[in-house]
Amino acid sequence: MRKKTYLLLVLLIISLVSFGCSKSNVSSSENTSTTSDTSQQDSDKSSEKANQDKSQQDKSKKEGEITENKNQQCIICIDPGHQTKGDMSEEPVGPGSSETKFKVSWGTQGVSTNIPEYELNLQASKILKQYLEDMGFKVIMTRETNDVNITNSERAIFANENNADLVIRIHADGSEDSSVNGASLHIPASNGKYTAKIYEESNKCAKIIFSDMKEAGFKVNNIYERSDLTGFNWSEVPAVLVEMGFMSNPEEDEKMAEKSYQEKMMKAVAEATQTYFDEK
Repeated sequence: MRKKTYLLLVLLIISLVSFGCSKSNVSSSENTSTTSDTSQQDSDKSSEKANQDKSQQDKSKKEGEITENKNQQCIICIDPGHQTKGDMSEEPVGPGSSETKFKVSWGTQGVSTNIPEYELNLQASKILKQYLEDMGFKVIMTRETNDVNITNSERAIFANENNADLVIRIHADGSEDSSVNGASLHIPASNGKYTAKIYEESNKCAKIIFSDMKEAGFKVNNIYERSDLTGFNWSEVPAVLVEMGFMSNPEEDEKMAEKSYQEKMMKAVAEATQTYFDEK
């Protein structure tokens, strides 16, 4: 009887041990399966993210190519104001006009730097040209040296004959009041005899430049309509004149002479130009 009881106890112990091992194996298998499933999910998520990133990159690249191709069809004329020597002989202020003005004035000069305006204008214009070309635009310039003799009407006619889509005129300002500072924008007048036809697009572009320059941290005083500028009156192309600041203000004069300052301002103008053509 004792022997039989002993055998039953042994069998019971063996059964319990076997059950425990079986349960352990099932648990281990379940854990392995769960880990495998989690790893697979992580792998799937990584693959999905990689595909999304690639899709976004492809989309951005395609959009960039479309923008560049569109820009290549646009011609922008940059007119660096003035030249080494002014021409005080006169020309009509507009086609067929009996009213005349100086062909091209001397411009102003830095009160602190003594840099002449024509030199500053060309420096900034070349920076703007590079930014616009990097964006894919075709850029032409009324002058690329200071020692030229090109009248204001000839500059406008140059843009007309080269089928420009936009003219950006680069200047600097001067005042008898040395405290006056800040940039400003000038556009053809809405009610001008010669300029009404190009006012709307000129104003649209000027507003974007105004906004982008202010966003970049520059003080921009206003957008002024002008019917008295020969360069506008002869133009058949939308045009914006950028007065970068006052060379009669010592602090602003020194700032404008810095390449980094010119680059920052011209970058804002270039980006605004891109926005203008994107919205056309």
